[in-house]
Amino acid sequence: MVGGVAATAAWRLPSAWAADAVPTAAGSFTSRVSLAAGDDRANIAFKSLEPFKKEIAAAIGNKRVVIKPNNVITTVPLSGSHADNLEGILEFLKSINKKNVVIAESPANGPAMEGFTNFGYTKFVDKYGVKLVDLDKDDFEVVQCVDQKDFQPHPCRMAKTMMGPDNFIISAAVLKTHDLVGITLSLKNVVVGAALKEAANKPMSGKRLTHGGGTYGINYNLFALSAKLHPDLAVIDGYQGMEGTGPVHGTAVDQKVCIASMDWLAADRVGAELMGVDFGKIGYLTYCAQAGDRGQGDLSKIEILGPSIKDHAKAYQMPRNWDQITSWQKPVPTA
Repeated sequence: MVGGVAATAAWRLPSAWAADAVPTAAGSFTSRVSLAAGDDRANIAFKSLEPFKKEIAAAIGNKRVVIKPNNVITTVPLSGSHADNLEGILEFLKSINKKNVVIAESPANGPAMEGFTNFGYTKFVDKYGVKLVDLDKDDFEVVQCVDQKDFQPHPCRMAKTMMGPDNFIISAAVLKTHDLVGITLSLKNVVVGAALKEAANKPMSGKRLTHGGGTYGINYNLFALSAKLHPDLAVIDGYQGMEGTGPVHGTAVDQKVCIASMDWLAADRVGAELMGVDFGKIGYLTYCAQAGDRGQGDLSKIEILGPSIKDHAKAYQMPRNWDQITSWQKPVPTA
C-alpha cells in the first residue's frame, strides 16, 4: 500500500538529505542537527540556523519560502508557534537576503487569519514584507489516505502550496506531546497542516482523513505521506514546550532551546530525546527511520552542533492514554 500512496503523490526528496548524508572525517555521522539554548527566544532560533547558512541559502535559491507555523488552535497561544520564534527565522532569512516569504497555515479550527492576529504575526507583513496565507483558500492536490476501519485508500485534499517543488518549506514547529501519536514535531506540523478542512463544495476532508480513524491509520498515513509532504528545513521551538494532554490542552515546560536541521527526521529524533521520549514508541517516526530514505533516525549518526542534549533534556509527562498511543506496536485487531 505504501507504493500506492507514493505513486499518487510524486516523491519529494528532502532538499538537503542527500547533501547531509555524507560521513564526516570521523566517518560516523550522516546528518547534523543544531541545538541552541538561551534566554532570548528569537535569538536562539537565529543561532540554531547559523551553522547551515550556506546550505540553506543554496537550497532556497530562487524558490519561495513557506514558513509553516503550528497553529493547531487559533485561540490557545501555548499550542501555537510563538511570534518570537518566527521573528528569529525571519531575521535569519533577511541575513541571507531571502525576501520572497509567506507564512501559511490551515488550523484545525477557524480561519488562519484569526490565529495570525491572535499570535501576533500581522506585524511581520510590514516589518519583513511577508504574506500571510490561509491554506484553506489554496488550490489543492488530491492524495490517498487510509482509514483503519477498512484500510482502503480514500482521496483527501492537500494544499498545493505545501507540495510544490518551487517552494522551500520551513516547519516552525514546537516541542509538544500529542494525544494520538505521542509527540508532534516538524513532520506532523507539515503533513496535517497541509491537509485542508472540509467545505460544503469540497467534500474530501484532508484533516479528518489524514488522522486515519485511529492509532494504526494515523501513524501509517504520516509515514506514507512523508514521501511527498515534509519540511526542507526543520526549526523546532522548545523555549516553552507542552506536556500532558497535547497538542492543545497540555501544560507548559520551560526549556529554552531551539533545534534546527535540514534533515527533518534527525531534528525530530533530537526533539524526542530532548523530551525524554522513547523514539521507538513513536509509530510514524519509527516507520520513517526504518524506511531508510526519509532522513536519519539513528541518534549515534547525528552530529549535534551546540550544547549537549543531556544538558537540556527534560522528562515530559505523556498523555494519559499512552497505552492506546503505543498500541500501533501490536498486530491490527481482527473482527
